[in-house]
Amino acid sequence: MAVVLALVSALAYGISDFLGGIFTKRAAGWQVAVVGQLSAATCSGVAVLAVGGDPTRTHLLLGAGAGVCTGFGVAFLYRGLARGRMGVVAPVSAIGSAVVPLAVGVVQGDRPSSLAVVGLVCAFPAIWLISRDPGETDSGPSGLGDGVLAGIGFGGLFALIGQVPDTAGFGPLAVAHLSGVVGVVAVAVTLRQRWVPRQRTAWWGLLLGPLGFTASGAFLLATHQGLLSVVSVISALYPAATVVLAWLVLSERIGRGQGIGLATAAAAVTLVALG
Repeated sequence: MAVVLALVSALAYGISDFLGGIFTKRAAGWQVAVVGQLSAATCSGVAVLAVGGDPTRTHLLLGAGAGVCTGFGVAFLYRGLARGRMGVVAPVSAIGSAVVPLAVGVVQGDRPSSLAVVGLVCAFPAIWLISRDPGETDSGPSGLGDGVLAGIGFGGLFALIGQVPDTAGFGPLAVAHLSGVVGVVAVAVTLRQRWVPRQRTAWWGLLLGPLGFTASGAFLLATHQGLLSVVSVISALYPAATVVLAWLVLSERIGRGQGIGLATAAAAVTLVALG
C-alpha cells in the first residue's frame, strides 16, 4: 500500500507540474504558484473538517517548516529555470527531493530490504534521465547551484511531512500549504517579482490545488504505511508522469535517454514493491 500511495503522489505531482508548465506560459509563474498554494490550502482545510485529527503544536510546526521549504524550493527552481538549463536544474532538483528524505529516513533507522535497495539505486539514474530535456543544448550557465538548492527545499518538504503521525490528520498539511503561500510571496518580494494574481489566466492555478493536496496527502499516508526512505524516492519519480503527459497531450517527443529512464523507473518501482 505504501508503494501504491507513493505512486499516487508521484502521479499527482507530475500532472501538477505538467499543468503548471502550461499555465505559466500564459501567466506569471509566481502568480500561478500563489493561486495554486492557496487552492491547496483550501482543499487541506476541507479535509481537516471532514477527517479531523489531533495535531499537536509540534506537528503544526512541522507543517509550517514544510511550507517554508516549499517556498524555498519553488523560488530557486524558478530562478534556475529562468537563467540556467532545464536539463540540469530539473533533474538535480528532483534527485535532491529524494536524497534529503532518504538520508533522514536512514538516520532514523530505516532499513529497506536488499531488493528494495537495488530498486532505490536504480531510481536515481531514472529520475535524472527522465527529467532531462532531450532538445536542449549545453550552451549558457547550467543553473546547477539553483537546482541543488531547489532539491534541498523540496527534500525538506518530504522529510518534514514524513515526521507527521497519522493521529495528526491533515491539519499539518493545511499549515504547510498556507506557509507555502507566505514563503513564495516572501521570496517573490525579495526578487522583485510580481506575485499578486492580477492576470485572469493566473487563476487557472486553482486547478493545481486539488492535485497539490492529493500529492502531499498521498505522500503523508504513504509514510504511515512504509519507510520514509522508500516512499520519498518513489514519489520523486514524478517527472515520469510529466514527460508521458507531454508526449500524449502535446505530442512532445520522448528522447532516447528519457525512454531508458522510464523503463528504469518501472524496474525500480517493481523491485521496491517486491522488496
